[in-house]
Amino acid sequence: MIRNLSQIAEMCGGTLGREEHSGVTAQGVVTDSRKISAGCLFVPLAGENFDGHAFAAEALRQGAAGCLWQRDHGTPPETEGPVIFVEDTLEALQRLSKSYLKETKAKVIGITGSNGKTTTKDIAFSLLATTFKVHKTNGNFNNHIGVPLTILAMPEDSEIAILEMGMSARYEIELLSKLAEPETVLITNIGESHLLQLGSREEIARAKVEILAGVKRGGLLVYNGDEPLIPQVLQESGTYKPEDLKTLTFGMNADNDDYPTGMMFQSAGTVFTAHSGQEASAYRIPLLGEHNVINALGAMLVARHYGVTEENIIKGLDQLELTSMRIEVVEGVSGITILNDAYNASPTSMKAAIGVLEKMKGYRRKVAVLGDMLELGEHEGRYHEETGRYITPEKVDILFTYGALGAKIAQGAGEHLPAERIYAYTDKTELVHRLMQELTPKDVVLVKASRGMKLEEVAQAIKINRLQQP
Repeated sequence: MIRNLSQIAEMCGGTLGREEHSGVTAQGVVTDSRKISAGCLFVPLAGENFDGHAFAAEALRQGAAGCLWQRDHGTPPETEGPVIFVEDTLEALQRLSKSYLKETKAKVIGITGSNGKTTTKDIAFSLLATTFKVHKTNGNFNNHIGVPLTILAMPEDSEIAILEMGMSARYEIELLSKLAEPETVLITNIGESHLLQLGSREEIARAKVEILAGVKRGGLLVYNGDEPLIPQVLQESGTYKPEDLKTLTFGMNADNDDYPTGMMFQSAGTVFTAHSGQEASAYRIPLLGEHNVINALGAMLVARHYGVTEENIIKGLDQLELTSMRIEVVEGVSGITILNDAYNASPTSMKAAIGVLEKMKGYRRKVAVLGDMLELGEHEGRYHEETGRYITPEKVDILFTYGALGAKIAQGAGEHLPAERIYAYTDKTELVHRLMQELTPKDVVLVKASRGMKLEEVAQAIKINRLQQP
């Protein structure tokens, strides 16, 4: 965004402190005083344990063109530079982004879901960028601060904005949708993340379907048709649906608008064919697992809706660049292959990762190191046991678990795996020591847990350790 301070004041509902500053131009918006760039607008946000207003004067001295200032925060640093007075800096930031978005011609695509939304966003971007000038959410800037900043970072000549929308409670996605007013939205799936806050998968589904709150008349909803909770929530009287809403579905089942007709898993990714693709078309993605094929199908439906050709869909998939590889394939010094997926975990994503491990061919043994899945609410033990029961000898040869809840995974796995193939630990050092005694060259090891368990330390230990020779 490039605007003068008079325009910015009008766009965010504020008042410029001094009229003489009306023609000063600001380029870009920053909320972190450590990242001030010359000529930017600094927006000081206030929270329970921080207050950006304390850094406003320094931000102006470092070269910010101006700053917002919340009226109830005392005397502003007007001697250091231009100030725009507002009632609430966060609301002003959101209002500014909405105003800027309306002044551009960008069409907005909103993406949400319990798992896979960042990957799906990246795939949709790669497909659409073959045909349009596209802007997308950077990293996981997907909340009430990140979405406005993403919009304000968008070049004005962008034709499409792909905005990832996350949440931890009800009505957060509704706010983001009303702010962005998308014409197309995509829901990847309904998982178990945020059960602690929301209490049930039904309530999670309602939170995700809030993405329709800002959708324009005649808009498009693309969703995972294998999830019955989405159509169930769509039929509820309390669910807002725009007039003339169109829908498209994707998933594994053949009653969806698009579904895979064949899949082949390779060490570097997955090759698949699809129902809606041309007969001779084979698609390649640098991702492992059928769940990522499903993510790709959702993005492909969106791309086709905007007229992206079959040739460009294949091209877009071939040149796909990911924000982060959630299942990172790493080769250890001893010849062990590591599937590092320690970024985060829920029962849905953990089962998907186990499915990836099952499809890995040409390895001596398949080993899983699984840790606690956090924030699953009062039934967390049951979810861990159910995940364990999902493990069979065809999927996993040897199981290691870490953490008190990880022990529940081990307990569930005992229904199918022999006891001598299951190791449960609450001490990470002991786990690594026993794991390194057990592993042999040409094994493949999946490492997965919630981020708080820091199982990437286990993945790193496997990577650098040389196995003891017998």
